[in-house]
Amino acid sequence: MPNAVRRVPGRLTAPEPGWTTRADVVIIGSGIAGLTAALRLKDADNGIDKLLVVTKDQIAAGSTQWAQGGIAAALGPGDTPEEHAVDTLVAGAGACDADAVRVLVDEGPEAVRELIALGAMFDHDPDGVLSLTREGGHHRDRIAHAGGDATGAEIQRALVAAVEAAPEIEVVQHALAVDLLLTDPDDPDGPDGRPGVAGITLHVMGEGQRDGVGAVHCRAVVLASGGLGQVFSQTTNPAVSTGDGMALALRAGATLRDLEFVQFHPTVMYLGPDSHGQQPLISEAVRGEGAFLVDGLPEEGGRRLMEGVHPLADLAPRDVVAKAIMRRMLDTGQAHMWLDARHLGAEFWERRFPTILATARSHGVDPVTELIPVAPACHYASGGVRTDLHGRTDVPGLYATGEVACSGVHGANRLASNSLLEGLVFSRRIAHVLPQELRDWREPALDTRTAGLVSGDVRGELQEVMTSRVGVLRNAPGLAEATVVLDELGGRSSQTVDLDAWETTNLLTISTALAEAAALRQETRGSHWRDDFPDRDDAAWAGHVDTAMTDGVAEVVFRPAPATDGGTA
Repeated sequence: MPNAVRRVPGRLTAPEPGWTTRADVVIIGSGIAGLTAALRLKDADNGIDKLLVVTKDQIAAGSTQWAQGGIAAALGPGDTPEEHAVDTLVAGAGACDADAVRVLVDEGPEAVRELIALGAMFDHDPDGVLSLTREGGHHRDRIAHAGGDATGAEIQRALVAAVEAAPEIEVVQHALAVDLLLTDPDDPDGPDGRPGVAGITLHVMGEGQRDGVGAVHCRAVVLASGGLGQVFSQTTNPAVSTGDGMALALRAGATLRDLEFVQFHPTVMYLGPDSHGQQPLISEAVRGEGAFLVDGLPEEGGRRLMEGVHPLADLAPRDVVAKAIMRRMLDTGQAHMWLDARHLGAEFWERRFPTILATARSHGVDPVTELIPVAPACHYASGGVRTDLHGRTDVPGLYATGEVACSGVHGANRLASNSLLEGLVFSRRIAHVLPQELRDWREPALDTRTAGLVSGDVRGELQEVMTSRVGVLRNAPGLAEATVVLDELGGRSSQTVDLDAWETTNLLTISTALAEAAALRQETRGSHWRDDFPDRDDAAWAGHVDTAMTDGVAEVVFRPAPATDGGTA
């Protein structure tokens, strides 16, 4: 397969560090993945003296708090990890790592029970039994939820409380991770001659005595920085999801895998053509409780959208539902479809989905009496920083977990509610091996990578071309146009060094890699939909698209799966 090569900044332009500190381990991100890693490392008898958690906003501002539906695990009577694995592999459309899926489903129930023991209060029925529901792609009721539709907020609350009660964990808020500090390339400490982690630079916005750019010297970094949703004009992700961790890792020599597999949630509330940024999610759990998609008012001849499309109908995997919605939108010229949940009734809505109900009403729609306008929007990155089964990346001393990582469990399309579970399970696994793998303190080498910075003014144009040409529906002419536009935007250098320019440069870096990966994979698989290659092609495309970078030159290449790889069979 031909490689695609593009140039982006080799590192971010930034002032010299004005302060320094030390920590054995730095964890970037304060969602379920990052805080779980911190708590597990804190509890181990491992000789780690100092843990530093760095978060870009406030400690609870990431994606975890927005998770509505719940967390999936084989916790119910009659359910088994084997059944959970089958559903995960089917949703992943032949691109999952079977070993990673087995780890997820086998260790998932214990991880959820530990979360409950930590203080997370999940919903129970009147008899005190854990309440479980069903979402798209699942053949069992295995989604544990909290506060009806506020699962992420409850999990975040419990984790933050535990971290705040742990004096061993220092938290730095309002801090952007700029770039890794690496060891001397002429004195590598990696088995294949790679430089390893010696520290990380941060930009702290007025946090105590630390302000501006500084350096943290450390022995390991755990990336748990979340996804890339702000690449697109409409997303369910919060404003902080600008792909910073993925871009930082790529610049440092880590491999990004399968970026083309971006999941577009099928039922995001449509707020009009001019609405941008974070959009209200209508959880899949609403369909799990009996809501259904229609292409118009049923009493006026509107049809149920998913009947006859898939055996699971409205609970088909997300890529199937998103594609069905998009096809109907294209056929009819309508900007959205509708979700009909009126029959659930006011009492049920208020008890089971109070957050969604309040949000919808705040936007002028009452789900109790009206159809909810919905359309697909960017939701979750199934690809990310390539890791092994213990979160290790290509860079010695760098680990990744949660949405920033590509552990292999999601394949081409994440199964609903597996993301919170992935953060729990793989952060626990990192904490199991990291203490024994802690490297000696190393001095950072002089950074000779070519610095650059893109103007924050280009962000809107970047998001527009990514949405229109690299969004739900893709083809060769659109992807080629996207790369031309991204190249032109990359030439607009920033005259100022600030947060907006750093984030926009990270968005450009990830957008470039994503567009090239989507152009390279000439098939339709899972959440990657090519209308010029509408079929899944296992003979040619069973494998992964990897992106690597050397001083700003990014190379994208397809790597066929080994014949014995059960995850891509």
